Amino acid sequence: MKLNALRIGLTGVAQAVVNDENAADHFAPDMVPAFATPMLLSLMDNAAHEAVKNHLPEGYVSVGTRLSISHVAATPKGMQVTARATLVEIHRNRLIFEAEAFDEVEKVGEGRLERFVINRDSFLKKLESKLNSIRGVVAE
Repeated sequence: MKLNALRIGLTGVAQAVVNDENAADHFAPDMVPAFATPMLLSLMDNAAHEAVKNHLPEGYVSVGTRLSISHVAATPKGMQVTARATLVEIHRNRLIFEAEAFDEVEKVGEGRLERFVINRDSFLKKLESKLNSIRGVVAE
């Protein structure tokens, strides 16, 4: 697998409007009506995915493996959150990103994310094999 098209500085963006489905009170009614931390994490990870998806060899994708973020400010329903992730390190098929997220007023999150470039078909076969192992199906 050649990752020649990948380069430090590739940047991806992902956006979401805070609504009933991605607010913390959707997951637990006693929580607050603000953008949920797991959704912020997902948005930042999506931005990292966007940064490299068009620079990978055919049949390859990147998958998240390590995520470390700080959710530093709350965003109420109705506001938009924009996450930006920038590729800062490449070690073979291991990619490291720095990410930030802003709502319409201020920075709401920051973090560091790790993704690995993998062969999609091989990965899907491993998933199928894992499912088959609990079903008692023998692979051919």
